[in-house]
Amino acid sequence: MSDSLAVLYARENRGRFLEELKDLLRIPSVSTLPEHKPDILRAAQWVADDLGRTGMEHVEIIPTSGHPLVYGDWLHAPGKPTVLCYGHYDVQPVDPVDEWATPPFEPTERDGSLYARGSTDDKGQMVMHLKAIESLMRAGGKLPVNVRVLIEGEEEISGEGIESFVRSHPERLACDLVIVSDTEMFAPGLPSLTVGLRGLCYTELVAQGPASDLHSGSYGGASPNPFFALCQIIARLKDDQGRILIPGFYDKVKPPTEAELKAWASLPFDEAEYIRTEVGSTKLTGEPGYSVLYRTWARPTLEVHGMPGGFTGAGAKTVIPARATAKISMRLVPDQRPEEIFELYREYVMSIVPEGIRLEAKLLNMGAAVVVSTDNPVVQVASQAMADVYGKETVYIRTGGSIPIVATFQEALKAPVLLMGFGLPDCAAHGPNEKFLIENFYGGTESLVRFFERLGG
Repeated sequence: MSDSLAVLYARENRGRFLEELKDLLRIPSVSTLPEHKPDILRAAQWVADDLGRTGMEHVEIIPTSGHPLVYGDWLHAPGKPTVLCYGHYDVQPVDPVDEWATPPFEPTERDGSLYARGSTDDKGQMVMHLKAIESLMRAGGKLPVNVRVLIEGEEEISGEGIESFVRSHPERLACDLVIVSDTEMFAPGLPSLTVGLRGLCYTELVAQGPASDLHSGSYGGASPNPFFALCQIIARLKDDQGRILIPGFYDKVKPPTEAELKAWASLPFDEAEYIRTEVGSTKLTGEPGYSVLYRTWARPTLEVHGMPGGFTGAGAKTVIPARATAKISMRLVPDQRPEEIFELYREYVMSIVPEGIRLEAKLLNMGAAVVVSTDNPVVQVASQAMADVYGKETVYIRTGGSIPIVATFQEALKAPVLLMGFGLPDCAAHGPNEKFLIENFYGGTESLVRFFERLGG
């Protein structure tokens, strides 16, 4: 079977596509830092301008309570499916910046990869969608399917803006399928479709001790210390083997199927290499009796992310802080409901608060776990499109991460979600020296072109 004109166009314009991606990567659109709000607006405008040049219609920058959405559509393929393409233009902060080998917002090619914040998560993968659409439009003057595009600027923080928009305007986003490229391939050159995401329950504990900071010499031994209180609470959340101790936490955990477990066991996974190249520790931890892939893909977890408070500057300051906080999240699996898990968690931590401490448990963000059936015909179409590009049979994997809007798409739009990502496990998303394998940027764009063509055919 010969390559289509759209595939040939995508190949011929690879260099330009990469340079245009670099232009977007130079915009420091960090969604969590207020000083970058002008950059957020620049990034949104970049996406809107690109959609307009491509030939998408009704292109609009949509204000939200937070950062804006970018929308565009092309709906001139009667009788064909409608696909909603989702991505995000916002990125994580770059700290610690001194650990980057090159400036995080100056895209740098090195060893076949493009290094920059957002290169994989998610600007590089989002731009693949835009360039696949361009290739189809330029080659044939039309698209083989109907397409809507919705790009957000708050995925790395709350996602409240898009959540509200999707639930309030399902008719404007009506589709037969949502496609998301914000996930990974299992290994280089191995086409992979993600068919499961863990859910998320992200919380903050706020412990209040004395009314104000106190001198530890004068009050140590008498005043409650909110840091010790948080340490005592956190120590009682898991046992020494990693099992979560919140009563009822595991009651609704749905295990993977035997077929999934058999497929995972056949994947090219080397635990020693995983420790050495990805984790960088001397030993792995977690619940005994489960493989690494099982623990990270299909078991719930609880982790502590930070404990701000007190004095952390240079030198010494002997103070008992009045207030301390702890950021704690739980990754969830099917059929755990985030709101139910938060209530179990809140009740438990409130029951073990040390004397003299006032504790508040806040829910900052949540999203349900997602599992996609591999029997869905759309999954089979995507699987074949990727296999055409990479020359290997596509494998089905899960990932331990969460994309809360995916569950909202399924619930509000009543449409299946296809998780067709091209990152790699060592891409360092959210960390220093984030990178995107350039061949995967090219291969991902071509895979998407072939997917749209097959779906339209």
